[in-house]
Amino acid sequence: MCLGVPGRLVEVIDNPLGVATGRVEFGGIVKEVCLAFTPEAQVGEYVVVHVGFAISTIDEVEARRVFEELRATGELRELEAPDLPPPGSPARAGN
Repeated sequence: MCLGVPGRLVEVIDNPLGVATGRVEFGGIVKEVCLAFTPEAQVGEYVVVHVGFAISTIDEVEARRVFEELRATGELRELEAPDLPPPGSPARAGN
């Protein structure tokens, strides 16, 4: 099943390639995502993320409702996987 997960945009990251990226928080877990499809998204707003891409914006009430439903059904296991190191860290050199 394909799944879009809502999260709160906490940081927009400058990217030398010109592709908009940001860090999105999903109930305490932060992941780096592509913002190319949601250039209007601002820090503090909620986005729906699917396979690493923010595909739409969503209001906070709906985001919380969907996130809790996904948590209750066990559909958030993917978010427990290790994340990439922060941008600019030695572990990401050459990636």
